[in-house]
Amino acid sequence: MSRQNQKAIKGDNISPSPDPGKQNCWEVMQCGRGPGQGLDQEHICPAARESRLDGVHGGQNAGRACWVVAGTCCGGEVRGAFAQTITRCRHCMFYQQVVSEEKKAFLDTVSLFQKLIEAGKKLGRIKRRGLIVGGSGLIGGTLMHYFKSKHGDAYEILDPNSKRLSLREPEDIKSYLETYRPDFIVNCAIPPLDGGAQLAYEVNYLGSINLAKAAMALRVPFIHFSSAALQPMGQRVAEDDHLPLSTSMPFYPRSKLMAEMTLKHLHETRGLDYTVIRLGVVYGKHDHKIQGFQRLLFSIATQSMMFLLTRPGVRHSYTHTEKIAPFVHHVLQHREEFTGQTYHFVDPEPVELSRLILAVKDALGVKKPRAIHVPYSMASLGGYSLKLFLRMLRPLGYDGRLPQEVMFLDKFYQSQILSVAKLKKSSFGLPDPEVTVFSELPNIVRYYVARWQHYNLIPTVDRDLLQTAPGTKAFQDTPRDLLEGLHSGRHEYLADFESLRDQDLPDSQF
Repeated sequence: MSRQNQKAIKGDNISPSPDPGKQNCWEVMQCGRGPGQGLDQEHICPAARESRLDGVHGGQNAGRACWVVAGTCCGGEVRGAFAQTITRCRHCMFYQQVVSEEKKAFLDTVSLFQKLIEAGKKLGRIKRRGLIVGGSGLIGGTLMHYFKSKHGDAYEILDPNSKRLSLREPEDIKSYLETYRPDFIVNCAIPPLDGGAQLAYEVNYLGSINLAKAAMALRVPFIHFSSAALQPMGQRVAEDDHLPLSTSMPFYPRSKLMAEMTLKHLHETRGLDYTVIRLGVVYGKHDHKIQGFQRLLFSIATQSMMFLLTRPGVRHSYTHTEKIAPFVHHVLQHREEFTGQTYHFVDPEPVELSRLILAVKDALGVKKPRAIHVPYSMASLGGYSLKLFLRMLRPLGYDGRLPQEVMFLDKFYQSQILSVAKLKKSSFGLPDPEVTVFSELPNIVRYYVARWQHYNLIPTVDRDLLQTAPGTKAFQDTPRDLLEGLHSGRHEYLADFESLRDQDLPDSQF
């Protein structure tokens, strides 16, 4: 396809053609890597080969938009990782020349990236390949579903399990990334909260930093999920606030804090393009593990929480999983704004713990916990006594563990409200502030109660809470009648897939 006949990125207008009166970067910078200089295709500068930006600012290929092309050679050094070069590029004589010449016609970086993506889609040759580590978890699974279901035409998402890519094995990371070479990496992996020092260090710190260094080598963005567990308690806690790194800090938040500190160091010293997304208490469906908010729900469903383990007025910040994926997508599309930054991603309104516990109790229709607040001294003494009792049972062959969240028992009695001022001021803003843990509670309760009852993990509660497929009762009571009704068409419980049939082919083709 000639440059004159290429279609525009948006609409059906013809793209602007290169202006012979305007100079390209290789002509101004005299790098010797431009077209027609006796080099083979492999050694020509990527900016001179990037046809998707042909005609932009009147340049040939990306000759007048080289700052958004990876692998360019500026000052005799291969650069091009966006976060590493954008600051330098803005001080570059050629960049300033293009800004001056184009004036109002100058396209910002976001527009240029959008042109790259849209042009590639029109040419049928681009899908951004993303790697999500921890795709089987609540956060990773939500991201997987979002990109595959809503943006499958533009993104190819990889989600290897730990057998294919273990964060504890640097060679796994290297081998996998050499094979697939993703365009961005998202790290959602976390070990169990009570996994001990070795697991926390190897997964949360070493694994995360090795992934980040791999992203830096590939010159691709790295999105890292972190936790409010590394931050102090209090009101309006800002992104820069964190607990002091010390041996008194539990292993889980310690490893998370160290990872954030090293990511910042790599950004400042070696140009790592990263963003940290720090979450509060996460709530949502489709988590197979009983931890965090699900642990609270499980304790109430089993009526093992006798009284309220908190003080009146204690509030925390909560994060809805369904809101996270659009934010990650936005962050990937606006790297200039979000690179090197940490954002709290939580609902704007904090949640009072005792109110939430009682709301879950009402939703389940159970009698416990009683609306009596247990003082922290009594709760901590009970936890300590139970820990001693379990330790005494070990010589007898019994291995019992306290719930993972007990290590954070003191936080049930202190408020931690994360500031969302920075997120509010960003180009993404505050998403769906009307959607809260209370508005989502009925669906969440129904989902988990149905799942836990199917596995006999909790006693039977109100059957109205169960989400059952049509025909479930007949399957239990009258299976023959159900099967006959399905075969005869009397019951229409099976999905209809006729829309998949190619109407232009005769039935003999199927």
